[in-house]
Amino acid sequence: MSYEKMGDADLDYEPCHYGGSRLLFRGPKKDLDGEYVAFLGGTETYGRFIPEPFVDLIEQQVTQQCVNLGFVNAGIDVFLSEPAVLNIAQQSSVTVVQVMGAQNMSNRFYKVHPRRNDRFIGASDMMKMIFREVDFSEFHFTRHMLGTICAHAPDRYAMVRDELRMAWTARMKLLLNTIGGKIILMWFGDHPPETNLGSSGLGPDPLFVDRLMLEELRPLVEDIVEIVASPDALAKGMAGMKCSAMEKVAAQRMLGPVAHSEAAQAVSASLAKIL
Repeated sequence: MSYEKMGDADLDYEPCHYGGSRLLFRGPKKDLDGEYVAFLGGTETYGRFIPEPFVDLIEQQVTQQCVNLGFVNAGIDVFLSEPAVLNIAQQSSVTVVQVMGAQNMSNRFYKVHPRRNDRFIGASDMMKMIFREVDFSEFHFTRHMLGTICAHAPDRYAMVRDELRMAWTARMKLLLNTIGGKIILMWFGDHPPETNLGSSGLGPDPLFVDRLMLEELRPLVEDIVEIVASPDALAKGMAGMKCSAMEKVAAQRMLGPVAHSEAAQAVSASLAKIL
């Protein structure tokens, strides 16, 4: 069941379309005739369960309106396949791109849904050959699939992880070069981008992305803003979030309103130097 159909308690996202895109973004819909800052990203940029996501808070602090092009569970692929969204970003004064995980992308090992990038479509022949003992028909989501092969065959799983990291870097370079203009790359998480991902488990979100990968993108952007939620933000947990009882587990894994406020302060300071 899609998140649009499920709904969230007491929170109206005012879903809207931009241009010819089939994607539903968070509203209210903005007028694109004037100057604006475009925001591309995943669940955090969309602001699921958050009454005032960081995009809205930033708009209160800068001189231009902010267009929220965040999409729940988005990977890089969803934006590269939407010319209307890329055009909006190309016409913006500045584009802020959230660092998204590397798991939700089609690659040599498996395919994901072109819009619902967290949905696992199928394994390649190479993947099936490497993991002969795994029945890939039982998986519907990338994280479940990766977690299973990681626990079952960590040595072979490392091949998939490394492929995803290389694909992520190449795909991000393509996205940033396609957008062009002034771009801010935004890291938003409960930890800093590490230089050593370790070998146990999948690791924290955004999955598989480390500092070296971000630094490889630095020549393509105006700034890289790292927002690591403070202990206070993490301690507040779900305080101020709006969700239904059936979505509480999902909400508990996300950064709350205090972290979004911290993100808004950091990105606004970067934008002030660029606008």
